[in-house]
Amino acid sequence: MITDYLTLALRNLKKRKLRSFLTLLGILIAIATLFLLVSLSLGLEKAVEEQFRVLGTDKFFIFPRGQIAGPGSGGAVSLSISDVDAVEKVSGVKDVSYWTAANAEVKVKSQRRYVPVIGLPEEKSAVFEEIEAYKAEEGRLIHKGDTRDVMIGSQYKHNNLFEHPLNAGDKILINGQEFEVRTVLKSLGNPNDDRLIYMHLGEFRELFNITDRIDQIIVQTNSPQELNNVALRVEKRLRNVRNVDRANQDFTILTPEELLSSFGTILDIITAFLVGVAAISLLVGAIGIANTMYTSVLERTREIGVMKAVGAQRRDILTIFLIESGLLGFIGGLLGILTGMIIGKGIEYYAENSLGTTLLQVSFPGYLIIGCLIFAFLIGAFSGVWPAWRASRIKTVDALRYE
Repeated sequence: MITDYLTLALRNLKKRKLRSFLTLLGILIAIATLFLLVSLSLGLEKAVEEQFRVLGTDKFFIFPRGQIAGPGSGGAVSLSISDVDAVEKVSGVKDVSYWTAANAEVKVKSQRRYVPVIGLPEEKSAVFEEIEAYKAEEGRLIHKGDTRDVMIGSQYKHNNLFEHPLNAGDKILINGQEFEVRTVLKSLGNPNDDRLIYMHLGEFRELFNITDRIDQIIVQTNSPQELNNVALRVEKRLRNVRNVDRANQDFTILTPEELLSSFGTILDIITAFLVGVAAISLLVGAIGIANTMYTSVLERTREIGVMKAVGAQRRDILTIFLIESGLLGFIGGLLGILTGMIIGKGIEYYAENSLGTTLLQVSFPGYLIIGCLIFAFLIGAFSGVWPAWRASRIKTVDALRYE
């Protein structure tokens, strides 16, 4: 019986190809928008989690409070070497590293760019070298004893920051002083990170005339399980060293959990807003289906009368029209998912090759695809409830006399 209903519904949709196509278009756009937004949100969340996995779950970060303009921008509050020494003495701390940043003029031949430069301590680079993300694509990481050597991000080689790609061994001028490119780093997937330049902290301090300022401290614990406890002990020690209490604490400690939680909250708010926008498209598509089905009922009034005259029950008429409207939603949803996949992959390709970031990804889990298909079918069927009910209530005699 269901097979007969489906056959009849498909035949009716084929008879009205243009109207069916226009109705499908509304659902297609709505589902494609919804599917694309959610898949981008899931992909971004997955990419960020991968970035934190690469950094490791045994590390947390300390930076001055109120650094709104970003590291290297300066401010009333700063960290110093004495803070690093205090952190190192806390129980549970395995290793500590830190860095300082400043903006510099980088010149290659006649071209110049203004980019952030990071100063890394020679004797405290183990934490950075252990991070899986900081890998050399060309050359090797700078070591203790290297002089006038720098590491550059992948954009200098692959994204045409200068007229010609930079490679290991090339010479560049930083604030008028010559340095040699020792390393081209592999891409981190973030355009801002991939255009950084790294040098030893001693040379950095001479170049920028920065004596004691530190912009961020990275703390590695003995094990991920004790990270939160160590973070609390470090916070208490720093408050004592800096002579501040909790109320006027002038530094911030962030653990991977807190960073992920903050990012997740922001992402949920953005996703909810975008899904709300997509819901408006769904409403328009649902109205289109209801309009199509209502028109179909008017056009097929006589046909409904014939069906009733040969023995069709009200539930049969109701089922036929509900299946027909549900099919409109289902087919529109299927085409919308395919469209969303194509657009999503296009955005991902553009982001990676033109913007130089791998953070903008799409994810197509099975539950999202199945959920969108079921949702589209239900939207279609629900939109056809009133027209289907009206069709089932038509009196046989009135229907047969309808012109």
